[in-house]
Amino acid sequence: MKGAFASVRLLDAPLSADRAYTYAVPPHLLGVVCRGLPVRVPFGRGSRVAAGVVTGLSDTCERENLKSVLSAFDPVFCLSEEMLAMADFLCEHTLCTMGDAVRAILPPGAVDSRASVRCERTVYPLLSRDELRGICDGVVRLRSAAHRAVLLYFCDDPTPVSQRALCDALSVTPAQIRALVDRGWLAYGSEEVVRNPYAALGRERDTSPICLSRAQTEAYETLQKLQKDQKPHAALLFGVTGSGKTKVFMRVMDDVIREGKQVILMVPEIALTPQTVSIFCRRYGTRVAVIHSALSFGERLDAWRRIRAGEVDLVIGTRSAVFAPLDRLGLIVVDEEHEHTYKSESAPKYHARDVAAFRCGASGALLILSSATPSFESFYKAREGRYTLVPLRERYGGATLPEVQIVDMRTELRAGRVSPVSLPLFERLAGVKERGEQAILFLNRRGYHTALQCMECGEPVVCPHCSLALTYHAAGAVGMRCHCCGYRAPVPRACPSCGSPHLSFSGYGTQKAETRVQSDLPGLRVMRMDADTTSGKQSYDRLIESFRRGDADVLLGTQMVTKGHEFPRVTLVGVLLADRSLYVNDFRAAERTFSLLTQVIGRAGRSSDPGVALIQTFAPHNEVIRCACTQDYERFFDSEIELRRETMFPPFCDLARLTLTAGDEPSLFAAASALSDAIRAAGQGAYADVPMTVFGPFEAGVYKAAEKYRMQMIVKCRLGRRARALFRELLVAPPTSAGVTLGVDFNPLTFS
Repeated sequence: MKGAFASVRLLDAPLSADRAYTYAVPPHLLGVVCRGLPVRVPFGRGSRVAAGVVTGLSDTCERENLKSVLSAFDPVFCLSEEMLAMADFLCEHTLCTMGDAVRAILPPGAVDSRASVRCERTVYPLLSRDELRGICDGVVRLRSAAHRAVLLYFCDDPTPVSQRALCDALSVTPAQIRALVDRGWLAYGSEEVVRNPYAALGRERDTSPICLSRAQTEAYETLQKLQKDQKPHAALLFGVTGSGKTKVFMRVMDDVIREGKQVILMVPEIALTPQTVSIFCRRYGTRVAVIHSALSFGERLDAWRRIRAGEVDLVIGTRSAVFAPLDRLGLIVVDEEHEHTYKSESAPKYHARDVAAFRCGASGALLILSSATPSFESFYKAREGRYTLVPLRERYGGATLPEVQIVDMRTELRAGRVSPVSLPLFERLAGVKERGEQAILFLNRRGYHTALQCMECGEPVVCPHCSLALTYHAAGAVGMRCHCCGYRAPVPRACPSCGSPHLSFSGYGTQKAETRVQSDLPGLRVMRMDADTTSGKQSYDRLIESFRRGDADVLLGTQMVTKGHEFPRVTLVGVLLADRSLYVNDFRAAERTFSLLTQVIGRAGRSSDPGVALIQTFAPHNEVIRCACTQDYERFFDSEIELRRETMFPPFCDLARLTLTAGDEPSLFAAASALSDAIRAAGQGAYADVPMTVFGPFEAGVYKAAEKYRMQMIVKCRLGRRARALFRELLVAPPTSAGVTLGVDFNPLTFS
């Protein structure tokens, strides 16, 4: 019988059991079960119900007494051939299970009971537009302006709308709507409602031509030529901050969408989506979908359904948007491609840039990587000719790069000033409000004080569950807080280590900086933007829009204030501790510091008003800081790449980080020793053909996290088929005891 047997990969199987299992297809599911369809099957001795995905069908099977497929999930979640290919790619390149891959590709909850549509009570008109307009013009006396506003709404758009959306849009009450229903002018209905918090942004359209400068036109023409080729290409759009890279790839998007193809635009952080979504919704209307983790489950599900139904031309989102189910893909743009947030820290541990390259290769699409400070891996490929390098070396519209001043904080200390804000920066801030301008202050540390230390024994107060010092927070839930596991506690009266009452706070974070600026300049309105102030839904959106409206004079925050924002009135940028990220145990420390400083400096002077950036540092002569101040990426790259070449770090090799985690230290030490022996034995035996250099085992950057101890090993190698086979073998049969887990991450971007 055709399709009577199905090969099914379970979605909750461990790597050691991650393979295809054969099931019989019952008569009522013949013709329904197909390749890519998520199904429910019995598994194991107890025949527990498990979710799986069908990876193949067969007409015959030599085995007897097979268990049968129980039921199928909603066919809208059936994986296309491209989705299945993506799943295989993730399994092969990250060593994840098929379940991890499928759950990354499908929307959250797609293969459990939560994947449902939402129905509401909707409102729609019973009268024609002319009749409604006549009532509004005075044919019938209306009781209130609210009634007239509702009727005018339906004069413009007579389609059904949810009552909740209508109340929010017009600031009316359900009772006022019911009064119009009672008069027979409107009616209630019930239908599926698409949950889309960005729907209103597409009502005001902006389809005006995109005007490009000479340099932008040259960049666009290069990209257009690649796009018209109908073959897969990758290009690096490399331009200084404020050079108008967005306008260039928007022109390419116009071409792609005009041809009937679809586009994915990826941004690194949720904080960038409000501004980005607003721009693109005005241009492309309702055929835009947004995907990011701050949306509710239902909002993400409905966005995915719209995309799958072919109702979307442009998908905007963070890392997970790379899996958007587009079947006419023509272009993927990875904006700010250097950002570490494109790398997943949980299984599957993919880099969105790699998945984007795979999809473009399979679809014959164009991949545009855009950045003022490209990752070394991307810029090296562009230099080598594997990517097309598309430079933009001047700011758009005649704007100039900001004047940059380095402030030597050693001088401040010698003068007895211990404020987070130096005297030169203080003087600049004092005039911001008077001039009707705005400023951004960047400090990559949240909280009030960064540590509480004993003056007797010298020990900091650390989290009881982690090996990290607790941070003092003065706002919200006042007290000590762990930024790793979330542990909270009141400020201790005595040292937990020696009992001494002599405790002293040290360091400062965004809360203390905010307090100091407000106390020194009381007329200045300061808005703080960090993980503590943006935890609520759409709080990023509200803060950014509030600052753009001019509700604050200063935006002070962590990394989220440095990226991609367009604030025309910002003329001053201050970096409070520029060298903080330089001295960490990470070979990418210089690259990350250069990028952060370049990006935040670039927030100033993006309109006709000139900008100024003040960089506070205890290392004023550091070459990384000086290159960032001059926005000279290529000079910095040429210097740093030689160091990478000599020490054999990426892009000249790949890195595999192996992490062992255990609840007790003796088990961890034994497992680390066994793992070290196993890797070195494999390198001298079955995998002697895989050149590699092994480091460790050693304690992880955060040795203890949430009551778990961690040790790591780093392996330098080339990640070919054989190297991956070695690491898969270690994961399938790890040389560890019960209670110890092993994880592998290829080319990690952080080493904590």
